Amino acid sequence: MSLRSLYRDIDSLRAAGARIEGERGYGYRLIEDYALPPQTFDRDEIEALALGLAEVKRMGDPALAKAATSVLAKVAATLPDDREQHLFHAVSQVYRPEARFAAGLDMDVVRQACWREEALAIRYTDKAGAVSERTILPLAIVYTEGTLTLLAWCCLREAFRMFRSDGISALRLTGASFRPRRVALLRNYVAELEARAGRDHPGSGSSPTPGRRSKRKSSYD
Repeated sequence: MSLRSLYRDIDSLRAAGARIEGERGYGYRLIEDYALPPQTFDRDEIEALALGLAEVKRMGDPALAKAATSVLAKVAATLPDDREQHLFHAVSQVYRPEARFAAGLDMDVVRQACWREEALAIRYTDKAGAVSERTILPLAIVYTEGTLTLLAWCCLREAFRMFRSDGISALRLTGASFRPRRVALLRNYVAELEARAGRDHPGSGSSPTPGRRSKRKSSYD
């Protein structure tokens, strides 16, 4: 960013009401200003926030449930009084008598491994009942309607695999980093999906023959 652009942005912030002390050539300091306008969301945006955070609370993941409660409180603190009441008494509600996914696997460890790009060692039972010890490079946690899965590069199979959380009986951080490969691996996975879609549905706008099964190999283990 050029100095000219920086100065222009500072002038724009000052015009919007931000208290910024200092001058060109000497430096600037942002002063906390309670006169700044509060965060504004319309009714539909508030409903979306309330619904999404309520769903996260019922995922069965204690760390995410705690984070969702914290986010709700922080957002509420920035809203005008009428919008705050709307947030806490939203029309949209989530009812789940039980958590969406059974507790057991420590997903916080999995998230840490994804963020740090650190390999995981897992004990996994596949759909055929076979148990194996594997080293995987975790890429993403995928929440579907009835299954919580972990997308990863499997060092044993040398391929992308989707591991069901209820099939992982043990896991630990290995300390081995695969940084900075996570983004590149995700790109490769998306490219594989697009290539498979092209083989299954050749031609733009074409659809599979009714009653015909796709021969695509599942990436689930």
